[in-house]
Amino acid sequence: EESKTANLEEEEEEETEVINIRLQNVVCSLSLETRLDLDKIAQSVRNAEYNPKKFQALIMRIREPKTTALIFSSGKMIVTGAKLLTDSVNAAKKYVAIINHVGFPEAKFIQSNYRIQNMTATCDFGFPIRLEGLIYAHSSQSCYEPELFPGLVYRMAVPKVVLLIFVSGKVVVTGAKSEESLQSAVSNIYPILLEFRKKN
Repeated sequence: EESKTANLEEEEEEETEVINIRLQNVVCSLSLETRLDLDKIAQSVRNAEYNPKKFQALIMRIREPKTTALIFSSGKMIVTGAKLLTDSVNAAKKYVAIINHVGFPEAKFIQSNYRIQNMTATCDFGFPIRLEGLIYAHSSQSCYEPELFPGLVYRMAVPKVVLLIFVSGKVVVTGAKSEESLQSAVSNIYPILLEFRKKN
């Protein structure tokens, strides 16, 4: 019986090592500490679009790192699309530099104003999951309507994230505000998914 337990532990360890969390999107916000004339920026920058009748923010894109910024006249900026935390910070700094260059030298990147609002990541647990069993056992924090969406929506309380769990064993984690909370969410859901692993 001891050898069986040891084998199970080895199997679980091997499976845990396989789980690779891939960051797909980082959304951050920051204040540039000054008001901005969005019309002036739109006229001066090629990669910007501004239509205040449709949307109150100026939309600017850069290729490296490939991101999009929503820039508001209040000086608030939201950057989305980065696949690494360092890219998110670098992109924010580049947008500030562009804004400085077109006549707003008082716009600043201040690290303490930089906040991660959302991180989305994907991972593959490498085994199929019985979603019907999972929804039955965890109905208070789960929603599963296969006619509308193929994934089970699992709302984790700690860390506060939402996981989209698919039969294939693939999972999308969203709502995290740090890499630690992404890691923690994956570690917390792993034993639950293992319990509802489909037997071949």
